[in-house]
Order: sequence, then C-alpha cells, then structure tokens
Amino acid sequence: MLLLEDPFVDVVTPTGPMRMYLYRPLPAQGTRAASERWPGVVLYSEIFQRTAPIHRTAMMLAGNGFLVAVPEIFHELEPTGTVLAYDKPGTDRGNVCKTAKPVSAYDSDARAALDHLAASPHCTGKLGVMGICIGGHLAFRAAMQPDVRATACFYATDLHKGSLGQGGDDSLARAADIRGELMMVWGRQDPHIPDEGRALIQRRLVEAGCVFTWHEHNAQHAFLRDEGPRYDPELALASYQAVVALFRRTLA
Repeated sequence: MLLLEDPFVDVVTPTGPMRMYLYRPLPAQGTRAASERWPGVVLYSEIFQRTAPIHRTAMMLAGNGFLVAVPEIFHELEPTGTVLAYDKPGTDRGNVCKTAKPVSAYDSDARAALDHLAASPHCTGKLGVMGICIGGHLAFRAAMQPDVRATACFYATDLHKGSLGQGGDDSLARAADIRGELMMVWGRQDPHIPDEGRALIQRRLVEAGCVFTWHEHNAQHAFLRDEGPRYDPELALASYQAVVALFRRTLA
C-alpha cells in the first residue's frame, strides 16, 4: 500500500492551536481501494514529540490501513514544530513540560484530535489510540473518551504514580470510565515502571472491570524506539503486529 503524508493541520483547542501531523493510506498503483475511508488512530509520542521514530511508527500504522494523527503534546509550551533531542537536555526539557501542563489540557487535546479524525472524509468514524512512554499515559486517558474503541499503551510512564501534569492526575482512579479494549505493554527491566507499579496498575484495571490484555517482556524502557541501544527489533515487530491485530479486530 502506498502512503501519503498529508499536510499538517493546526487544530483548535481550548489552550491554543495544536499542530497535528496526518498520515493516510493510499491503494497500490493500478488498483482501487475498496473504501477511501479508514479507521482513525491518534498516536501519542514520547516526551520528545514527533521524532523520526514516531514518524516511522505513524507510517507503519497508516500502511496497515489506518488514518493516523500525531499531535504535538506540548503545543502550549514549545514553538510549533519543536522536536526535542534524544539526549539529556531534550529529556530534561520534556520532563519539565509534562508536569507544567494541566491534565485538563491533555484531555481537551485528546477530544480535539479525536473530533478532527472523526470529521475527516477519509475516516470511518471508528477511533483508536496508541501511545508510547508519556504517550502511553496520554493514550490511557484518551481511552476514557466514550468513542474510543481500542487503545494500545506502551510502558505508560507516571500512571502508577499519578504524577502527570500540574498537581498530578486521576488516571487510575478513572479507569472504570474506559469502555473500549486496552492493550498494556511493559518492559520488565524498565526502571520507570517497577514491578510494584505494574502490579498496582493491573489490580486497578481488574477492580474497574476493564477489558484488557497484559504483556510483560524482558525489555528495557524504549524498546520500541528504533534508535539507541535499548531498541529490540524482534520484540518491536511482534508488538506492532499485536497493535495492528487489535485495531483491525476492534475498528473494522
């Protein structure tokens, strides 16, 4: 399937315009698509925003038949188009931003991104979410939106601590608001989410009656990122296959 990266859009949110990058599948040359509409997926990045690995993840999802939107999660705090580097200054800045933004702004961003996808003439109106690192936590919160059918959360940071945004978050407390299916993926050697943190999250999902699958791997934080020493290509490939299978089953 050929891919088209659409021009970016600046979506209106209560806290200002949010740059969002769109990826749309196209049929192979010489063929006609059965439909020009595709299920929509919001892809939440790490704290570094739309890096090259996030771009490639979005391309992968679009190439498997989804209309993908990648929002800039710190649009109120950084100039439009900012990409933080995978180094200590970039990490430090991203960690400052993630707690400087109110949780309510993350939630209104999610609603704006989902609404934009649903209104697209290229979207079927069926919506899913995927997120990585802080994006895994943001995906978990976006799953509370009533029209989200499925969500894949990769090593969702701060979920067990409730420390997202100004003054912390109520994400675990609101787990029962999630109506769609969850896919929770973790690295057992990830220092950011220790054993007791993962156990706390799993207990809460069971208590809340959530529909979810739970995947723990012998892997480091950022094993999905195809840059750097922690990348696990075999595990990343299996994980992407699981995500695509989840979305095809729930968003078909």
